[in-house]
Amino acid sequence: MHDRIIVTTGNHCAGYYIAQYLGVVRGIVVRATGIGRGIVGGLKSLVGGNVETYARVCEEARQEAYNRMVAHAQELGADAIISMRYDATEFMQGATEVLAYGTAVKLRPLS
Repeated sequence: MHDRIIVTTGNHCAGYYIAQYLGVVRGIVVRATGIGRGIVGGLKSLVGGNVETYARVCEEARQEAYNRMVAHAQELGADAIISMRYDATEFMQGATEVLAYGTAVKLRPLS
């Protein structure tokens, strides 16, 4: 139906009805800042404000988790992912798990 999967934080997709729920899909990434980024970020955090080095690490982790979630949905033959969310947990100092998840569904046009 689609070359690309629709991803939404909502519970439906405009113009479609949900024909089938395929289940929860997820993408998990574990990231560590690394010593170089950690030192630079640590020094910048002393002066306050946004620490761009850490922001880039977080954004890269979110993007990779998102891509893995979409790949999981494609493996199931999904047309869309609804109720998409992110979660992050620091499980040891300097290492964070980033999780992207949602519900994979098959869609049909309303008309």
